[in-house]
Amino acid sequence: MLKPILRSALAASLLAGTALASHAAENFNRIATFHVVDNLPADADAKKKTVAEIITATADGKTLVYTDSPGERIGLIDITDPKAPKPAGTVALGGEPTSTVVANGFALVGVVTSKSKSEPSGHLAIVDLASKTVKATCDLSGQPDSLAKSPDGKFLAIAIENERDEDINEGAIPQLPGGNLTSFAIGADGSVDCASKTVIDVTGLADIAPTDPEPEFVDINDKNQVVLTLQENNHIVIADLATGKVVKHFSAGTVDLDGIDVKKDGVIGLSGKMEKVAREPDGVQWIDNERFFTANEGDWKGGSRGFSIFNIDGTLDYDSGTALEYETVRLGHYPEKRNKKGNEPEGAEVGTFGADKLIFVGSERASLVGVYKDEGAGKAPTFLQALPGGIGPEGLLAIPSRNLFVTAAENDLREDGLIGSVVTIYERSDAPAAYPTLVSADKNGKPIGWAALSGTVADAKEVGKLYAVIDSAQKIGRILTIDATQTPALITDEMTVTKDGKPVENLDLEGIALSSDGGFWLASEGNPEREKNKTQSSLVRVDAKGVVQEEIALPEALAQHATRFGFEGVTVVGTGADETVWVAVQREWKDDPKGFTKLLAYKPASKEWAAVLYPLDKAEKGWVGLSELTAVPGGLVAIERDNQIGRDAKIKKLTFVSLDGVKPAPLGGELPKVAKEDLYDLLPALQATNGYVLDKIESFAIDAAGNGYAITDNDGVDDHSGETQFLRLDFSLPE
Repeated sequence: MLKPILRSALAASLLAGTALASHAAENFNRIATFHVVDNLPADADAKKKTVAEIITATADGKTLVYTDSPGERIGLIDITDPKAPKPAGTVALGGEPTSTVVANGFALVGVVTSKSKSEPSGHLAIVDLASKTVKATCDLSGQPDSLAKSPDGKFLAIAIENERDEDINEGAIPQLPGGNLTSFAIGADGSVDCASKTVIDVTGLADIAPTDPEPEFVDINDKNQVVLTLQENNHIVIADLATGKVVKHFSAGTVDLDGIDVKKDGVIGLSGKMEKVAREPDGVQWIDNERFFTANEGDWKGGSRGFSIFNIDGTLDYDSGTALEYETVRLGHYPEKRNKKGNEPEGAEVGTFGADKLIFVGSERASLVGVYKDEGAGKAPTFLQALPGGIGPEGLLAIPSRNLFVTAAENDLREDGLIGSVVTIYERSDAPAAYPTLVSADKNGKPIGWAALSGTVADAKEVGKLYAVIDSAQKIGRILTIDATQTPALITDEMTVTKDGKPVENLDLEGIALSSDGGFWLASEGNPEREKNKTQSSLVRVDAKGVVQEEIALPEALAQHATRFGFEGVTVVGTGADETVWVAVQREWKDDPKGFTKLLAYKPASKEWAAVLYPLDKAEKGWVGLSELTAVPGGLVAIERDNQIGRDAKIKKLTFVSLDGVKPAPLGGELPKVAKEDLYDLLPALQATNGYVLDKIESFAIDAAGNGYAITDNDGVDDHSGETQFLRLDFSLPE
């Protein structure tokens, strides 16, 4: 009989994968996550939205400074020890900060004070970091967006956007007043003389709405030349700060995309095409004095889903095409609901680490940062790795002097019970990359699309071979094959669930088990409480090719009490006439005693249903339920978890239910209560990533050699960072 085991949390071994480009000698790994809410002033309402959007650092790289637009403040973080960041206070600004740079002891901050988009206004705040006070302000006569400081510390450039109102004329431009490029001289002490203000006119340059330039992002090279993106105008401007003159301007151009997902249909289908897509660049950074790159987010009509490298004369040196898009698909981060512009690259950064000049591209919607090595003019950059963080990495900051890289994620979803805005710190070393832990292989030349893994079972014979299902985050039911012997674990194949020759839609697959005929049992959760398209939990039996052989609906005795918290895990015990399909119901149904949920037992031979009651731990916050069920010698292993995320997460564990002497009772009467024993605490493994605890640990399997695996569900990148953790557990079942 299996004896109870509660293993040390540190015994759980995260799959420390190599980077996708294994030749890279060094990798970035996440070493700390700072929650912005921890830096609120004492009198602030912690329930209100707070974000970190654009981030910079002091010259010694030991203090981070970020903008918090809804809080109308900047925040400071002490990273003297980057593995243990500490709150260092805030400074109120009296308006919404959009960007900031640090010059000596001053933070220079663009602050929006506009009454409306038709009456834009703002100022430059000069903040003394030592005293945390605003020493002076300079009027900008418009709404600032991006700021940049020249490498020699003598100039400040500001993109004055005067952004359009998307509710007017469907967001079309022109919408006056137009924006401009403004610069100031910076003193030796880091202060700014407001009288040095220079306005560089950028109207009349773009082919699109030339009267209404929409400046977005700026950067300055060693020659004090500014590169400025006019995002909605799909145009790029280069100006000389010493003379205050535009020296070059050109269209950002268009790109043809083939083999992309263009339908918002719940399916990652890489077969679509878009032609002459305007790049509409957002972030921009100089790579050297002759080249810069743009992150082509798109905002109005464009968005090429990648990034481009331009020469200073306006010629195109490189375009990523679908390459970045495919990496987000491969890593399970593709935002299927954003198919108009895909992963939406937005942030841009360049930093030289040792001998490597690195390009960082922040994907706003995939919540990833792609890291590339610049190989020089005329050569494609080399993809090195992708970094996970919070939701929507907006600000990117390289600190090469400390081998650090930092992201600021702007989305605060605490109101919805999700994660808030975070600042993530990464360190570069010769350690292998800890992320990704799961990737997909190519099939027919394109990566297998995946997300929201919600149930797993191991092959009966082949060690390290797993089968996983995807929940309702995707429209079509699919079964994925995973090779867990590789690092990262590799999705090697996919199988569509079909019926009458057609893909089965609207399955909410949450569990998978091996059936005695060589196929699979699938558990579909359903939702009978939905106003439209109500569905019940159900069992589906498919053959080895995914063809539906049998659909088993709930008997009325169960259906009348069902809630939306339905079937989660499924497993099989016994063979022949004794074969029993066990199903875990996530939470209490209407007829269950408080604190108990059902483990259902279905006999395929007799088509009879029975059940027992499983005791759930009491939640400190939110609710506790079951997420998975796996048969082991002598009983069942369940995943029991709360629905909490980050530091609120308290219960993420494996439990063991002995079936010795357990006899499920027929439905409609009193059900026996089973005992459970804590087996394995999953929280430490989830905490060991140095990110935040992911709420949905939903898959568990033991392979033919007794190796244990657990996988988190990323909700299909819907209000989620997209991060998936594939955990290898130091797990063994005693004889």
